[in-house]
Amino acid sequence: MLAYWGALARDEAEAAAALADVEGAGVLGLAGDLCVDGSYGSRTAWLRAPYADLAGTGLPAAHAGVPHLRAADVADHLVACTRAGVQGGFHVIGDAAADALVEGLLAAEARVGTAVLASARHRVEHLEAPDARAVAELARLGVVASVQPAFDARWGGPDGLYARRLGSERASALNPFADLAAAGVPLALGSDAPVTPFDPWGAVRAAAAATPGPGARARGLSARAAFLAHTRGGWRAARRDGEGVLVPGALATLAVWEVGDLVVQAADARVSSWSTDPRSGVPGLPDLSEGAAAPRCLRLLRAGRVLHDTGDLAA
Repeated sequence: MLAYWGALARDEAEAAAALADVEGAGVLGLAGDLCVDGSYGSRTAWLRAPYADLAGTGLPAAHAGVPHLRAADVADHLVACTRAGVQGGFHVIGDAAADALVEGLLAAEARVGTAVLASARHRVEHLEAPDARAVAELARLGVVASVQPAFDARWGGPDGLYARRLGSERASALNPFADLAAAGVPLALGSDAPVTPFDPWGAVRAAAAATPGPGARARGLSARAAFLAHTRGGWRAARRDGEGVLVPGALATLAVWEVGDLVVQAADARVSSWSTDPRSGVPGLPDLSEGAAAPRCLRLLRAGRVLHDTGDLAA
């Protein structure tokens, strides 16, 4: 487990004090659920426009969520973390919260410089409603996005929670995984457990199955890109670039899975959705299509130590 501490720092001294409080705990940065806003379910995600389903709630007609941190707070925290040499990061859900994140990043950039800020590789959790400007700035400034495709699978769609809270048009633009990846924003997939179950293959499936957004714009990733974001991407999000790959000499941190057929997802929707042609030269993945049996974990190792073993794997 890699740990973050959700303490806000307004300057380098506060960052150092917060890190001293958890010294020895292996904390990688002052990030995680350091909340700029809340959630869609509680109508506390910070929006540019009011919620669409306020009738009968007792909330005012202009209610657009609850901001917890402003752009100036974001800037101060990122500067403090950058100067302390650790990652900063925030929980960001709504589009107004994404605006505050971007404005804070730009203000921090003006204070410490582009290269210095980008080298810190700060991170953002959730990031469900970034617009094109936010995506471009996050990519330019080296920010990692830790995203949860299971949110989209559970609450997306024309009749889901997102559509009820925001209206179908705004909801259909959420979670633009493809736009983030295409812009070069490093992605790490997760579950935010226990908000959604810990289910890595389910997250890969959900990221690949995300329905198109406005104008039929793709939102989903290829299964291969989603798999990399849920393996190597998680380590890179924690600035542990040498981990998350199986190469000679690497620590034995791995899972062994029982799967059915291995398949290769075609990148072009004009051809068959799945291909097993070995001439593709692309390593196969479990069949993640709807109704396919989920892979079963037989053995799990962390740095050579066995953490889980069903006993079903031959020696």
